[in-house]
Parts: sequence; structure tokens; C-alpha cells
Amino acid sequence: MMRRDLSSFLLYVFGFLLLWEWLRPVERLTDTDNIETFIIFMVISFALSFFRMKWFWQALIKVLIILFSINRFYYEEGFFHFSWLNTFLTDVVDNLGLIVARSWNELTNEFRTLLFFILLWLMVYLIHYWLLKRKQIFIFFFMTLIYITVLDTFTPYNAKIAIIRTVVIGFSVMGMLTFFRILQKEKVTSDASFLRRWMIPLAVMIAFSVLIGIAAPKAAPIWPDPVPYLTAAKDTAGKENTGGPHRIGYGEDDSSLGGSFIGDANPVFMYEGNGSNYWKMETKDTYTGKGWLTSGTTPIPFRQEDLVPVYSYPQNVETIKETASVNAHQNYKFNYIMYPAGIQKIVKILPEDPGGNRFVIDTTNERIGFFDKENRPQVPAIFTVEFEKPKYKATDLRVTEGYNPAEISQEFYQQYTQVPDNLPQRVKNLSEKITAGKVNWFDKAKAVESYFSNAEFTYDQKNVAMPGTADDYVDQFLFDSKRGYCDNFSSSMAVMLRTIGIPTRWVKGFTGGDFIKYSDENSGNQIYEVTNNNAHSWVEVFFPNQGWVAFEPTKGFSNGLTIEYGTGQSSSNNQSSTPAPVKKPQQEQIEDSKANSEKSFDFQTFWKDVKEFWENNWKLIVLILVLTAIITGILYRIRGKWFPIVVLVRYRFKRKDESIETAFLILLSQLERYGIKRKDNQTLRNYARYVDSFFSTREMTRLTDCYEQYVYHHHLPQGSWKESRELWENLIKKTIA
Repeated sequence: MMRRDLSSFLLYVFGFLLLWEWLRPVERLTDTDNIETFIIFMVISFALSFFRMKWFWQALIKVLIILFSINRFYYEEGFFHFSWLNTFLTDVVDNLGLIVARSWNELTNEFRTLLFFILLWLMVYLIHYWLLKRKQIFIFFFMTLIYITVLDTFTPYNAKIAIIRTVVIGFSVMGMLTFFRILQKEKVTSDASFLRRWMIPLAVMIAFSVLIGIAAPKAAPIWPDPVPYLTAAKDTAGKENTGGPHRIGYGEDDSSLGGSFIGDANPVFMYEGNGSNYWKMETKDTYTGKGWLTSGTTPIPFRQEDLVPVYSYPQNVETIKETASVNAHQNYKFNYIMYPAGIQKIVKILPEDPGGNRFVIDTTNERIGFFDKENRPQVPAIFTVEFEKPKYKATDLRVTEGYNPAEISQEFYQQYTQVPDNLPQRVKNLSEKITAGKVNWFDKAKAVESYFSNAEFTYDQKNVAMPGTADDYVDQFLFDSKRGYCDNFSSSMAVMLRTIGIPTRWVKGFTGGDFIKYSDENSGNQIYEVTNNNAHSWVEVFFPNQGWVAFEPTKGFSNGLTIEYGTGQSSSNNQSSTPAPVKKPQQEQIEDSKANSEKSFDFQTFWKDVKEFWENNWKLIVLILVLTAIITGILYRIRGKWFPIVVLVRYRFKRKDESIETAFLILLSQLERYGIKRKDNQTLRNYARYVDSFFSTREMTRLTDCYEQYVYHHHLPQGSWKESRELWENLIKKTIA
């Protein structure tokens, strides 16, 4: 009996020490005080289990300790003045209601302390069960190691000694449990000498291993430190962290593109207008092989209400005048104005300056800075922009077929067709292959833009290559990785067009953001929120008779540009048909009379049969109708379980790529039945991101990209449905309630 109690005592001690490792960082990393009280509670709980006290007395003692501790922490009344207990019980009831309402942040400290005590209570019981009943502790030991190593990596907590303690304790207790499992399996009666002969070599082995591990030289890490990955960010001043992945958002340094980035949903600005717009911040004209630079600077000052000195649309381009009111978020720290293409004026800017605020536009990169009268940079808080939306005609865009010195100066042309001397020749070869047979610049640009919608290219933000020293950024994306985000797609299109003599520039800014609400019932304007996740880049192509025209090569994005394609097609009401024979009036009367007679006869006979059948079988009919209604109601209520299965079976055997259209609409209906409703005026892309965030996938976004490609182009690469069906089936399966 004594030997078994000694063994149990050692196991309880090791179990307590392992659990203690979970408490050691709590006091340092949180606001939790009086950590010694929780340690004492653990000691008493293990002691009660060791002495095998009745469960009732164990529970009573633990409850008294918990209540005494809470009284000492939070109440001035003595423990035996039970008025505090009534207050505490009322607080517990209120907090249970908060839990039901999922208002986690409103839980009181008293209730949080109670939950912590209960958690320790459960952990002591589990350790008792694992050690004495199951004789297995590896899972808890492994989770303890993960816990302290994660804290050591991502918090100020130094776990070097804690790891050594945990390894020693863990291997010791697992060695003892292995010994006891062998005895139990072989049904051997042991004495103290058996245990000593097992434990002494075990202790020596553990001590030797730990000492070797401490003294041995340490190899350099094989994997990169994850901390820079998670903490990499552009700081509030817009400076980029060039080591490791970037945090998405607008920044000024684009000299070294590539690598993954981290999402950031922090808002940048909100705007009110008639629909969504892309918002420009700047353009860049020099491609280096690694990123983009600006070739120079040509600042021009102007003031509020002045026409913005930026390249405007020619008079032959039809435009619609629009206004948008912008409200920059406090997170926005730049003194640059975000603006839609076609900007005319900046009006009603706040805060107002009696001395007069002024703007400076660098016409080389079209970045608009905002300064006060002392020439100090100012962050624009609230302002309104007047701009024009173009409505292009494809016939006008197709006019330009080549470089004409009379239309474009040689300096301008060389500036916007520049590519590095060491750009791989295969980039130009690919561009010429894609645009073969195209005569004018517009058709060539559209061919290159459409090339990136092929299935071989993948939009990805995480697994994105970083070009090496000898790699070209565009070349690597086009021929090696074929996986990336907007910078990869837009840079590639801009450089490809330059290789075949078409002027382009790289544009940075934001997409239109997410629809929030309508401003009011009268104006019909909409309010959108733009976050760092909306940071984007695209391409502008120069046409001498049309100016700079935006193109969107990034897979899954659309800039909403209006281009009128003259199809020349007339209505479809010109089909030939064989004329019907002309009937004589007398023949018509005879046939009509005969038809009416037959119709009247059929109806009377049918009605008579129905009345007779009802009189003879009305009870059975009512019963069948009631049962049918019940079964229908039940099937309708549980349609979330059987309907997806029916749909899966139905589309399993479809092979045509056009099946994505009806399948996608069915998925939208099923998601709404599941409870993931699409908001009014919410775009498919925004809704897809919402669905992906709900299920923690990117399947809905990828499927939506394929669906939009089919809707807009009425064509998909052969075999696309096979891949899309897998995404579609996965999403359908997730909705089976």
C-alpha cells in the first residue's frame, strides 16, 4: 500500500508541476493578480485526490475555497457576512445571461475568476484520470510544450528554463507510466527494488540528455522566424518593411516587388457618390526588373476650386460629370489626395485654413499633395472631388495602329515604352504571340488583358514568389510561378505592352471598397468604405486620340470601365416562316362551333366525374392531403439536409462548362437558406469574400471568378467545370445542415 501511495504521490507531483507551467506566464502576460491563490487551490485539489477523499467532501472544500478567494478579492464584507454571497449569486446569474447572448466582453471580473477556478478544477480531475486511470499523459505533455514555445516565440515570456523543466518532468512521468503499464499488462507484482531499477536509469538518461542538449552547439534555424511574418507591416508613415512579407496597404516604395503580404481590414477612407470608383494615388513610369520607380519630378501648385493640372480626356470622349465626398479615416496618415480618374476639381476641403490651403501635383507621377500656408504637409480629412467618367467607343479606341511622331513626342513615347536592357527576350516573344493577328493598339491591349484570365494563372496573396538576384519580376511571374496578386498582373501587362511598342504606365490606388448603405432616400447616393485590403494596382494605356485608358488584368477584378462596342446587330424578329393557309369564313364558323361543342362536352363530363369521385372518396382524399401537407412541411423544414444531396447528384454527371451558370445560382440560393444572406446591392465579389471568411476558405472567391468570367465572356477554357465543380461541391457540402 505504501509503495503504491508513493508512486501515486510522485505522479501527482509531476502532474502538478506540468499544470503549473500553464500558470507561470499568466501573471506576467495578463492582468491576473494573486496567482499564488490559484496555485494553492491546485495543491489542495491534488491533495484531496491523492488521499481519495469522498467526492462530496472534495467538492464542498473546493467550493468553499473558491468562495473564500472571491470574497477576499472583490468584497469588503467578511466571508461570514452572507450579504456578499447574495450579490455574487445575482452577478453569476446575470453573467450566464451574457454568455447566452455571447456578450463575452461584458463578463465581470468576479465571474471570470469563478470560471478560472472551475477550469483548474477540471484540469486537476483530467490529470488524475490520465495518470491513475489511463496511465497516459503524452497529449497533455505535448500540448504543454506547444503552449510554452508559442508564448516564447510571440510574447515577452522567456521559456528557455520552462522548456527544460517541462521536458524533464514530462519524460519522467511518461517513464513511470510506461513502467506501470508493463506491470499491469504482464500482471507482475512489483516491489520498491523494481521501481528503483527502472527509475535510476531513467533519471540518468534524462539528466544526461538534458545536459548534452544544453552544452551542445546549436545549429542555425532551418525555418525562418515566424515573428517577422506576423509583425511585418507598413508603419503609419508609409515606410515599408522590406524584410519578409508586407502588410497590404498603400506605400510609396515599389522598388522591390514580390513576396506574400498580410491582409489588413483597417479602414482608410469612406466616400459618398453615385456608385463605386477606383481611386488613384499615383502612377509610375520606370520598370527596373524588380519594381517601379518614377523617372523624375515636375511639381505644379494649384489651389482649391482650380482645375487640377492633370491629363484630361480629349473632347471627342463622351463623359459624365460626377462628384464624390471623401472622409479620410484617422488611420490614413498621408498628405496625398486619393481621387478618381478624370478628376476636375477639389472642393470643400476640411479643415479649412483662412490663409488658404494649397495643393501640389507632381505631373510625372500624378500624385497630389496637400499643404497648409506654411508649406507643411497636411492629411486631408474631408473633401469633395468633381470628376468625369468616360464612355469610350471601341471604334475610336481602335484608330491607333502604331507610333506616329506627329501624335506622340519621341520623349514621351520613349518614357512610357521603357523596359530594362536585361529583360528576357521571351517576354517580348510571348507578347507578340498573344497579339498576333491584332492590328491596332486597343485589340492588342485587350488580348494581353484577357490572357491573364487563363486557368494557368492564379490569384494568390500568400504563396507568392520573391524574385532572386538574377530574376526579373515580370518574367518570373509569366513563366515560372504564374501565381500572384495585383502587382504581378498589372506589372506584367504594362511591361508586355511596352515590349511591342505600346505606351503604358503603372497605377496605384484603391478599388471601390465595400458598399455600406445609401446616404438618404432623396439623393440615391451610396456610401462605401475602403480599407487597406482594397489597395490595388492596375494599368493605363495611352491612345493619342483618347488619352490614358485604364485596363484591369488582375484576375477576379473589374474596373467598371464603359466601352461601347458597335455590334451592328439588328433585332431577331426577322425569321422567315411559312404563311398559314387562309380559311374561308364559313369553314371558320364550322370549326369554331365544333371546337366549342367538344370543349363544352369535355368539361361537363369531367366535372361530373370529379363530383362523383369526391362523394365516394372524400375522406380518403382529405387524409391524403393532410399527410401530403405534413410530409411536405417536414421535407421543407429539413430541405437543408436533402436538397444539397439531390443537387450534388444532379450535377455530378454534367460535363459542359456552361453548367457553372445554373450551378452557381443554385449555390447562392443554398447559401441563403443556410443563413449566409447576401445584402442588398452587395457585389458578388464582396459576398464571396464574406462567404470565404465564414468558412475560412477561398473557394467561393475562386468559384465567383470563374462564374464572372463565364458571364462576361460567355466562354470558359475547356475543362474549367471539372475544377469549378470541386469548389462548388465543397461549398454545397458545407451548407448541409
